[in-house]
Amino acid sequence: MLPSPPAAGPQLTRAIGLTQATAMVVGTIIGTSIFVQPSEITREVPTIAGILVAWTLAGALTFLGAIVCAELASAFPQTGGVYVFLREAFSTRVAFMWGWANFWSIHSGIIAAIAVVCARYIAFFVDLSPFEQQLTAAGVIAAISAINYVGVRTGTTVQTVITGAKLAAIVVLLVAGVAYSGAGGGDAWTLTVADVATVPLDRMLLGVGAGLFAFGGWHMVTYAAGETTDPVRTLPRALTIGTLVVTACYIGLNAVYLYVLPLDAVRQSPRIAADVAQLLVGQGGASAVSALVVISAIGALTGIILAGPRMYLSMAQDGVMVPWAGVIHPVYRTPHRAIVLQGVWASVLVLTGSYPTLFGRVIYMEWFFFALMTAGVFVLRGRASYQPAYRMWAYPAAPILFILASAAIVVNQLRAQPAEALFGAAVVATGWPVALWVTRRRG
Repeated sequence: MLPSPPAAGPQLTRAIGLTQATAMVVGTIIGTSIFVQPSEITREVPTIAGILVAWTLAGALTFLGAIVCAELASAFPQTGGVYVFLREAFSTRVAFMWGWANFWSIHSGIIAAIAVVCARYIAFFVDLSPFEQQLTAAGVIAAISAINYVGVRTGTTVQTVITGAKLAAIVVLLVAGVAYSGAGGGDAWTLTVADVATVPLDRMLLGVGAGLFAFGGWHMVTYAAGETTDPVRTLPRALTIGTLVVTACYIGLNAVYLYVLPLDAVRQSPRIAADVAQLLVGQGGASAVSALVVISAIGALTGIILAGPRMYLSMAQDGVMVPWAGVIHPVYRTPHRAIVLQGVWASVLVLTGSYPTLFGRVIYMEWFFFALMTAGVFVLRGRASYQPAYRMWAYPAAPILFILASAAIVVNQLRAQPAEALFGAAVVATGWPVALWVTRRRG
């Protein structure tokens, strides 16, 4: 179902090329968790070989999701990304549910969570009280929103430069890790099939699920299809290159962590990259990694803050969000009001401290929509009008595998934390009566 064309007026500017789109994929995925938190995978998977296999599987499944998005983006190169894909495959009501969940919790919650981590690491260099950290986090959101407000070219330039610096720092850490020969390093590696086979299947699935969350954000580049040059070709390439680069970085970083530190230390460390850097280059290494976390957070936020308003713009133009949010700035050619709306709500989540409750309990529902989006490929391929410029390989095995993986994450969350998971589902479900109302009102 194609929407009515937007009213005449200022239009978005196509300023995102392959380099910028790829940087958006890489920079959005590589946020802070790979540097900061002890990997959930190491908690679930007891062997080094099993851990590396789990990361590899998570990367492979993310790649499958990326090629699903690549096909859909080549068929519908319109601003809005997953919202557009769900609308075209199913209905505006189903797509609205995705947008509803993202505005109130998932997307805004991601912004709030990364901004809070960024502020905590800024406090490594400047003494900040907890409240001052909240204000700093809100200030970071406001500053990056302002950058995106004044033009997509400015936002993507910042994103590309920071992503380049981030990748350079990762390469330095990898090289230092390979060259490390200090005593008291990691456990002896035995990379055999037996080391993988000894991992119980349910533990491996939990580990892979945790890894998939670390790869979050791979789909966000599709939200800016309306500002991408030659999106039919650019988006599939950016998604493919970006997910492969991130997978290589994640596997490499985890290999260094496990090479330099014992497995138990990796499991317990609350700031794994800083601990490794301190062993490799001394106390200055920990400071450098703290700076890297701040830079990485800013890079991720630049892409995430850029992406969300494009979805809200598409919703407003479809008549399912306040029309006020569907206006494009006459000079900057950006969805400036949607940017402000998103920034205000994400800051409210930071300042009230409510984002962990909403975000932590709803984020898993993202995978329900990913499964639904992938199922949409089967629906669309049955229509003669569906003519994507790029068709994913290994069809139908690849999309089926991704649907099963996405469903496994949802089911596992329901089993592991039923009360929290049902709360999250209820938050999303509140959007359905709203969807019925707005679509009926629209006519």
